[in-house]
Amino acid sequence: MASLNVYSALVVLFLTCGAAMATKENGQIIKDNNCETKMGLPCILEAFTNIFETGTISSKCCGELVALGKVCHSALVKRTLENPLFKDLSPARIIAKSIQTWNNCLALIDSPSPSA
Repeated sequence: MASLNVYSALVVLFLTCGAAMATKENGQIIKDNNCETKMGLPCILEAFTNIFETGTISSKCCGELVALGKVCHSALVKRTLENPLFKDLSPARIIAKSIQTWNNCLALIDSPSPSA
């Protein structure tokens, strides 16, 4: 449970302070597309944990991630990597995981539902 509180604190920090640390390009993309308002906090936590740690993302949160859009998704991940709190992470690994998560969610959302 403590790790969930840490993730919650990091996500809040990411959402509130990240804009000041973002490159102008990512920050402008995020602002122009209202990226920070398109996902609920529970799904933000799931996506964050899935990309930056080890976790799974539910189909509900995959739906929110896909609705967020690839441009917002990429800009938010890149902005997070610019935060000094994440300086020890491998950007190449995180970006690869981000792409993998996006592709998995897109395939899940695009796949037809099983017949009842």
